[in-house]
Amino acid sequence: MADNKASLPRRGFLKLINQMLVATGLAAILGPVVAFFWPTELEEVPSEPVAVGPVDSIPVGESKTIRYGRYPALVINTPEKGLLAYSAVCTHFACIVKWNPESGMIECPCHEGYFHPDDGSVISGPPPEPLGSIPLFIEDDTLYIGGEV
Repeated sequence: MADNKASLPRRGFLKLINQMLVATGLAAILGPVVAFFWPTELEEVPSEPVAVGPVDSIPVGESKTIRYGRYPALVINTPEKGLLAYSAVCTHFACIVKWNPESGMIECPCHEGYFHPDDGSVISGPPPEPLGSIPLFIEDDTLYIGGEV
């Protein structure tokens, strides 16, 4: 005769489910509180200039994505206007945009948004606004973005 008795009694199972629900509820309440206070040192946009690198580190027709506060920035060396910097966050759903040297456009891979590299304006797709422009300057042969110009 086989013993079909469960190794976890019904009362123990219900107690385990109850504990899991309590833990989930606490995480749902405490998670946003912890996220609000951490990390405190991460700025939305840095108040000080951010070094990109040597001026000649980005060849004509190429780009570099760098950390710029909470979100990345895209620095492009365009054939027409030279070095330009934009927020790398798409204005549609906050995806990270990429420079495509073959098409000559800044592209959002999420919903096929396209931006003009000379001014960040929308060429096509769902983005409602152009990319945010970031000022750049050169000091001691080093390229910087942001800060006071």
